[in-house]
Formats: sequence, structure tokens, C-alpha cells
Amino acid sequence: MLRSDAGAIYDDRASPPRTGSANIGPAPGTGRITESRMNTRSFGRTGLEVSEIAFGGGYVGGILIHADDDTKRAALRLALDRGINWIDTAPAYGAGKSEEALGWLLREVDESPYLSTKVTIAADHLDDIPGQIEASLSASLTRLGRESVTLLQLHNPIRVRAGTGALGLDNVLGQNGVADGLDRMRRQGLTEFIGFTALGDAAACRETVASGRFDSAQVYYNLLNPSAGRLMPQRWSGHDFGGVIDACRDHGVAVMNIRALAAGVLATDHRTGREMPVTTQTGIAAEERRTKAVFEALGTDHGSRAQTAIRFSLANDAIACVIVGLAELSHLEEALEAAARGPLPAEALGRLDPVYASGFGRS
Repeated sequence: MLRSDAGAIYDDRASPPRTGSANIGPAPGTGRITESRMNTRSFGRTGLEVSEIAFGGGYVGGILIHADDDTKRAALRLALDRGINWIDTAPAYGAGKSEEALGWLLREVDESPYLSTKVTIAADHLDDIPGQIEASLSASLTRLGRESVTLLQLHNPIRVRAGTGALGLDNVLGQNGVADGLDRMRRQGLTEFIGFTALGDAAACRETVASGRFDSAQVYYNLLNPSAGRLMPQRWSGHDFGGVIDACRDHGVAVMNIRALAAGVLATDHRTGREMPVTTQTGIAAEERRTKAVFEALGTDHGSRAQTAIRFSLANDAIACVIVGLAELSHLEEALEAAARGPLPAEALGRLDPVYASGFGRS
């Protein structure tokens, strides 16, 4: 066993502790998984048990936006059949197209998965934040064809002071701010839980978590930048999200892992043009160089690059679910196989320490 700097215990013989699982069957046409289980994890203090893989409806993967209708149907059917019970979307994904697709797709199935969407606050119109939230959610519910969602989240980054699309702490936690506006939607029965996106300043994100106002946080965490979940060595460089996952654990806030594949850079050398960094102190070229260093250390024994990245995230037991973006049906099959194989073993995790300590091999 290995204890990380964040306190999570990893075991190369077993998955992190979980409270349930759903039976799943073989991937259609693949035969690669004949019998496996989709593990579930506790979603913070909410009482929900969620699949450790969540279906991402975002723009970077884009399957709900760019794929044909039959592929969209097949992806949702496969996800539900394999035990995925959470779908994440946002009005910003394809200018509403992701939500619109889910509106008709979910009407075609009997299952009722958990569903999260988001609201982006116009940073230059902060005089009526609750009004912006209400208008955004109303439009989302119309596109989704639903009366309510499971989780409504702030999409903006948060900093101590507002600027460049980010909201300040006072905009989020102050009177008539985001927390008040989201709470109003909850009181009206339009969302069951509320959350935020933990991008921006780590200190501001930690304070937002500690406020007790939010049930969940979407947290940036991957093989290239795991700073939200561990202390990084001096030579490592990147946007430092230090202490965010610890804060979530301490306050019972569910961690939804975003960018586990680093906008696809960890998964493949093919570029779609949709790779958009959401952190500072990096770029695609730097991410590609770091990816090469990581996989030189890890080798090819842990599945495809995408599977290895997903298994890395699953090795942190503070993460409730890993939101996986998809461009093709095969990407979902890869993610399901990654979950079936379980978290990366301790031996593999240990190989990453010298990679980070060397600054990804910088001379």
C-alpha cells in the first residue's frame, strides 16, 4: 500500500473503498469485457451513490454535439447499460447543443440518470447574479425537457478578486451572490444540489469549499497536474490547486474530476482543434512534452494512454467520479475497460514521483 500526500490510501490488490456496484455486461461487438462491475462511490455528504465514471457532455470530446444521432443514441445506451448513472452537461457546451441532445435522448430511455448542468455568470453584469442564474437554468431546463436537475453548478472560475471572466469571492459568497442564487433554485425545487467549478485561485476555491454552501466541486486533476490532491515538488511547474481535494474531503464536498485526460492530450497525439487549456502556466506543447515524460515512466502495462490516465484518477479515493469526455463510441468503451481494470497500482504511482521531481525531465 501507498499513502499519498493527500492522505488517500492506494492498494495494488484492490480498488479504493466503495459502497456499491452495478452489474454490467460485455461491450457490444468487442468481447473485451465479459463480466465486470461499475463501482459506485459516495457523492460527498449528499447521500447519493454515483458511478465512478460519469458521462461528459462537453465540447472538447463533443460526442453529444458533433456526432450523428445514431452515435449519440449508442453512446448513451452503452453508458446506461454499463452502470454509468451520471451525465454532466452545460449550456456553454456547443451553445446549448449538448443540453438539447440530452433532451431528446433521455426521453427515449427508461432510466433516469443523475444529471448536472451549469450556469456561467456574465462578469460584466454582476448587479443581478440570482437573476442570471434563474434565466440560465430556465433555458437549460427547456432544452433538457425537464422540470429539474440533480445538480446545478457555477461554471466560472473563482478568484479572490474578480477579473477576466472569473468571479471574486464576494460575488460567490456575498449577499445576493452565486450561492444565494443557487440556493433560491434549490428552494424552488429546480435543483436538488448545488456545486461550483474549482478553477481559478486555489485559496479562493478552498474558501468556497469551507463556506459549507456547496455540495460538490469540479476539480482539475490528472497525470500532468495532480496538485489538487498532493503536495508537488519544487521543480514541478503548473497551475497549483494545492489543498483543494483535502478541503473537499474535510467538508464533505463531492469531488467531480474534470480534465482527467488533459483535454485529450494524455489520450492521443491526434489533435481536433478543440483542445483548450483551462489552467495557467501551460499550453498544448508543454502538455505534450509532459505527457511523453509520464508515459516513458509508466510504460504500456496499464492499458491505453486514456485508460492509464483514468485509472490514475480512480486511484484517488477522494474523487467521487471521473467525468470522461467522448468524441467516439470507442472512447466510452476504453473508459469502461479502465474502470473494470481498477485504479493504477501503487508501483505505477510510485514511478511518477521522480517524473514530477525532475520537472518532467527538464535539464
